[in-house]
Amino acid sequence: MASLIKRKYVARLANTPGDIIAAQKLRYKAFGLSDGTGLDSDKFDQVCEHFLIENGKTGQLVCCFRIMYLQGGSEIEKSYSAQYYELSALHAYDGRIVEMGRFCVDPEVTDADVLRVAWGAMTRYFEAQDVDLLFGCTSFQGTDANAYRDAFAMLRDKHIAPKRWLPRVKAPDVFRFTSRLRRKPDMKRAMRAMPPLLKIYLIMGGWVSDHAVVDSHMNTLHVFTGVEIGMIPPERKRLLRALA
Repeated sequence: MASLIKRKYVARLANTPGDIIAAQKLRYKAFGLSDGTGLDSDKFDQVCEHFLIENGKTGQLVCCFRIMYLQGGSEIEKSYSAQYYELSALHAYDGRIVEMGRFCVDPEVTDADVLRVAWGAMTRYFEAQDVDLLFGCTSFQGTDANAYRDAFAMLRDKHIAPKRWLPRVKAPDVFRFTSRLRRKPDMKRAMRAMPPLLKIYLIMGGWVSDHAVVDSHMNTLHVFTGVEIGMIPPERKRLLRALA
């Protein structure tokens, strides 16, 4: 993928071991990890493509994420998400799929253009690879589900995955929000509590699992999230292509 330059930011693929270490350092900082290593790394780093968004003037890394390309649903058990979700329903998915993960922005950077450049780079990649399904784990900070009851109630009412693709429970510690919550969501509170990345997925027609996984290592609650590229509303597709 050729570099994407928008305003003062540059999106590119990592091409050296040092690039990947820089991404791991940013992830460690952004995710608030404290194990003393200074790096957020795992075995999936070796099999993913890593995207870096940098300040073109200073070279500062401000955002990163990784992509795992899979030929179809038959390969989904290779994914990071398969550690936490029973994904046999998606084995029959006939199309090219990618897992996007470890998305993060430097917490000291608040410029909205960073997200625009990131999504522009993703859109360019998806179109070049003719991707049909984008998926991954989308995280809420912390493991207290009570802090996100309105957000989870909104997901329950409006955004649960189609039954034919619905992930099942696999992780030992989960919050089954579709069965545990009885309240109607306060929509303003729900949107305030919704992670920014998940908001974007939902705007694009994304759907989620019917439960959240409690990830004590990362200090998050996360939901499996899918976006079928062919189902993105046309006006949203136009905006994404404009960013690319």
